[in-house]
Amino acid sequence: MSSDFADGRVARAGKDNPDDIPPGQLPAPILANEPIPDPGLPAHEPRPTDVDSKLEKRAERQVAAMFGAATVLTLGFCVAYFAIDPHALIFGYGALHVTLGLTLGLAFLLIGLGAIQWAKKLMADNEIVEYRHSTSSSKEDQEEALTAFFVGADESGFGRRKMIRNSMIAAMGVLGLPAIVVLRDLGPLPGDLPEVTVWRKGIRVVNDVAGTPIKPADVEIGQLVNAEPAVFFEQRLPSGKVIPPKFEGAALEDAKAKAPVILVRMPPADIHPLPSRRNWGVNGILCYSKICTHVGCPISLWEQQTHQLQCPCHQSTFDLAHNGRVVFGPAARSLPQLPIGVDSEGYLIAMSGFHEPVGPSFWERG
Repeated sequence: MSSDFADGRVARAGKDNPDDIPPGQLPAPILANEPIPDPGLPAHEPRPTDVDSKLEKRAERQVAAMFGAATVLTLGFCVAYFAIDPHALIFGYGALHVTLGLTLGLAFLLIGLGAIQWAKKLMADNEIVEYRHSTSSSKEDQEEALTAFFVGADESGFGRRKMIRNSMIAAMGVLGLPAIVVLRDLGPLPGDLPEVTVWRKGIRVVNDVAGTPIKPADVEIGQLVNAEPAVFFEQRLPSGKVIPPKFEGAALEDAKAKAPVILVRMPPADIHPLPSRRNWGVNGILCYSKICTHVGCPISLWEQQTHQLQCPCHQSTFDLAHNGRVVFGPAARSLPQLPIGVDSEGYLIAMSGFHEPVGPSFWERG
């Protein structure tokens, strides 16, 4: 319990406010800025834990148990993050998210409840008088504050109650682990970067909607075709044998995110390939990754007259007649090119995988 004094006035519970009383009629303690001897507060009653050592020990064990349970729940959060399948369900909801929310939420709740229980049942329970002071504290006030801090620390039992102290430190310490663990969601690890796609020598280039194989004659000059590798679709061989897709579910979505390409056709005389890329096209047909090298947006805004491809997100522009080089915008790398050829049946195929990473540019990519 506290009372505030300033400008020779005091507020007392259950008493009239003295603001309207003439200064000459104010009681001496108020004029002297001193506490009133009996402001009308009830007599202090000790708590059960103040007089019964068994209850005190029980309260201490309760607080330590809450901090200990919070520690276990926080560690459970970290284990669940790696152990639970992200696609698993529980009661129709994502099991991973439910578990993460419950473990971390309960950990915070128990730490808060433990702190409240500690303060209410074990810390010092005394009424005090607090004087108001100016914003700039005097040296004496600063020394008084430090003294009060050390007195409070002593009365809280932080140094004496080792079980509570150690369990609280453990509970608060492991709270940093979830912050480290969830950093994993801020971006892919180096090993998860789309360095390698499913493209291999001999894989057909097919329409990205129906999975129809593409022949050079199907692509006209100035045309752009969105395409995918044939392994994402059911394939029917000349013998009549049907080959099912090689990917499904999450693996399919992950592979499709890295592999989309575009086919463009331009007059062969307009193409200026690097010496190592002279045989990477077929009769003016070139194949490039559809993923912008800036932040990974899908691109297909094709300007057939200039042979330039523009990203709709941040306007990075690539010259496909000059090996996909960047001519405008924030992209830092040329658009990766896929070498293509023709198989025995006359369909376009990849002659190899990409020779460079596809996708956004990172600091470790030149």
